[in-house]
Amino acid sequence: MRTITLINGDGIGPEITEAVVKIIDASGLKIDWDLQTAGALVAESEGSPLPPRVIDSVKKNGVALKAPVTTPIGKGFRSVNVQLRKALDLYANLRPCKNLPNIKTRYDGVNVVIVRENTEDLYAGIERQVDENTAESIKVITREASERIAKFAFDYALKNNRKEVCVVTKANIMKLSDGLFLDSYRNVAKAYPQIKQREILVDNLCMQMVQNPSQFDVLVLPNLYGDIVSDLCAGLIGGLGVAQGANIGENCAVFEPVHGSAPDIAGKNQANPTALILSAIEMLRYIKQDAYADKIENALFNTLAKGVLTKDLGGNASTIDYTDAIISYL
Repeated sequence: MRTITLINGDGIGPEITEAVVKIIDASGLKIDWDLQTAGALVAESEGSPLPPRVIDSVKKNGVALKAPVTTPIGKGFRSVNVQLRKALDLYANLRPCKNLPNIKTRYDGVNVVIVRENTEDLYAGIERQVDENTAESIKVITREASERIAKFAFDYALKNNRKEVCVVTKANIMKLSDGLFLDSYRNVAKAYPQIKQREILVDNLCMQMVQNPSQFDVLVLPNLYGDIVSDLCAGLIGGLGVAQGANIGENCAVFEPVHGSAPDIAGKNQANPTALILSAIEMLRYIKQDAYADKIENALFNTLAKGVLTKDLGGNASTIDYTDAIISYL
C-alpha cells in the first residue's frame, strides 16, 4: 500500500479533499493517507502556516495531494504553495488544460500543456525599497534552471505522445534574461529531433491563444509568464474550477488544484471538487497507477456528460451529489 501525504487545506479544502478520498477509495485503490494540516489556523497554533512536519512528510512519502490554502493578500505569511516549491525544489509546474465533456466554452479542441519554471524569475521574491516612492524587483534567470525545465518539457512530450514544444519568452526586449531562457531551450531541443520546436513571444502567444488555442501543444515558459498563461488557458476550458496542477521536482511531487480556498462557500456543500479530482488523476499516473487513473477519469467524464454539474458549472448538484454520481459510475 502506497503512503501519500494529504494536505487538506482550509476554506473548501477539507470538503473537496473528503470527496476525492471517497472517490479513490471507491475505485478500489488502497492508499494510506498521511494527513497534514497547513494554513492560517496552523500558523496560530504552531507558529508557521507550513510547519516542518509537513515538509518532512512530503520528503518521506515523495508524493502529496494538496487542497487549496488561503494566502493573505498584501500582508501576513508568504504563500504556502511558494514555500513548498522552494523547500522541496519543485522546479516544474505542470498545468494540462483540456476541454471536458458538457462544459460549455468558446472553443473545442483545446488540449494544451503548460510547463512553467517554478523556482526563479520575478517570483523568486528578490525585492527592495529603493526609496519611499520606488520599489525594485529583480528578475533572475539561470542556465541551469532554464535547461532543466526545457528538458522536463521535452521529456513530457515524448512520454505523452505530444508533437511540439513551444518556448514562450519576451526575448526581443529582455535580451539577457529571456534571451538566456531561449538559448537554453535551443540547446536542449537539439537532443529531441523527433519533437517539433517553435518559438513565440508571450504577447503574440496570448493573442493567438484567444483566436485559435487548438494550434498549441506543449508550452514551456519562465515563471511569471507561465503563471499568467496557465490561468488564461484555464479560462479556455471552463475556469479555475476545472484546472488541475502539479509541482514536480527530482525527488518529490505535489498535486493540487489551481483555484483558491473560496472561504465564502466553505461548509455549504457547494464546492466543486473537479480540479482536485483531475489533480489526483495526474498523481495516480505519476505513481504508475494508470488503470485506476483511467477508471476515475472515465467516471468523472460520464458524470459530466450526463449533466451532473455543480453550481459554478451551471448545474445544481451539491458537492456530495456530484461525488456520489462519480462513485456510481465506478
